[in-house]
Amino acid sequence: MTTSSDALKSFTGTLVLAGAGKMGGAMLSGWLAQGLDPKRTVVIEPYPSDETRGFAAQGVRVNPDTKDIHADVLVVAVKPQMFRDAGPQLKALVGPSTLVVSIMAGTTIAGITEVCGGKVIRAMPNTPAAIGRGITVAVAADGVTPGQRDVAGALLRATGSVEWVDDEALMDAVTAVSGSGPAYVFLLAEELARAGVAAGLPEALATKLARETVSGSGELLHRSDLDSAMLRKNVTSPGGTTAAALDVLMGDGGFQPLLERAVAAATKRSKELAK
Repeated sequence: MTTSSDALKSFTGTLVLAGAGKMGGAMLSGWLAQGLDPKRTVVIEPYPSDETRGFAAQGVRVNPDTKDIHADVLVVAVKPQMFRDAGPQLKALVGPSTLVVSIMAGTTIAGITEVCGGKVIRAMPNTPAAIGRGITVAVAADGVTPGQRDVAGALLRATGSVEWVDDEALMDAVTAVSGSGPAYVFLLAEELARAGVAAGLPEALATKLARETVSGSGELLHRSDLDSAMLRKNVTSPGGTTAAALDVLMGDGGFQPLLERAVAAATKRSKELAK
């Protein structure tokens, strides 16, 4: 079985990364760590950070003259609102058989094809990609070959796990759940710490307790074969302190309807961005 690392090591074309911000930079770090030849890699980033410039020391071509560059793979990691402005520069790199992998929120396959051309795969990663623990959902346009899908999968797996869907309409909900989801978890840690302070804990201790509890619980969920509902039940003694708190969180107007509203709002906004 070919691994992601094997696929990246054997890649012989030219890969262009448009946008090397936090997500694009995390992905590039993962690719290079898994053996992608830096000399086959081009970065287009109008505002390169020190980290982006550091890739040049590894052999990556950062902001070269692109007039003679043809992308076998173009990964588009620019902000969605900047995409159309960058379009002419990107389109010049793309041929009919170029694989175009987009990680832009709310930007449809049709929109990407209109601006760039090529064979398009739309993907939505999330920020834990920065530590190799992300999850990405991807959908391929008609005409993407099995080989191109394998290449895209190898690139996306460099920063975590990958799931594929056949219906592009699902990507708005994917964005709302996993793309935006890390912010919901960070907010939980933030507000748990605030609640601890309100209950009388020193701020530094409340912050540490909340941070370690959220991150440790996430790791337990990651390692356990049990689903989240069972893990919750295992922590909850009848009539105990956890049960008292869950009566509030799971009651009318509690966590479940609040999260449904939040995910619905994010889904709606993702659809609006696609217009």
